[in-house]
Amino acid sequence: MNGQAVMPVDPGRPCDGDLELELLRFEVHPVHRVPTYQLHMVHVESRDVVGNIRFSIGSTRHLELYAGHIGYGVLPDHRGHHYAARAVKLLVPLASTVGIDPLWITCDPENLASRRTLELAGAELIEVVDVPADCSIFHKGHPRKCRYRLASC
Repeated sequence: MNGQAVMPVDPGRPCDGDLELELLRFEVHPVHRVPTYQLHMVHVESRDVVGNIRFSIGSTRHLELYAGHIGYGVLPDHRGHHYAARAVKLLVPLASTVGIDPLWITCDPENLASRRTLELAGAELIEVVDVPADCSIFHKGHPRKCRYRLASC
């Protein structure tokens, strides 16, 4: 794929109280090489971007084992509001629509905040895996990943 991708479903603007997801772009992810929604987490009233979330709609061994279908980050000034867990939940209907079930989401074992986020989102810890030494994730300093499964149906 060359970076161009046709968006199969417009995600709209999923909302949960004061949190809304806003599409930034849809592209082939440069590392994972699958079509990916890149979205901002936006505070509804202030319109401040509070974080980002990506949803990759391909299923590859690399995604399912190490990278995950969903990745997220909340800006430091906006942590503590469960924005990431809420954003993950907001993507579940889209995942169901595009046929991704289950969703695999990963995090580093020592990242307790991310692990708590996934638990709050309803994901189940399946296992902790070693990342192969030839994987780009390993090269970025992440030798192990917790694999969480979240049903989209």
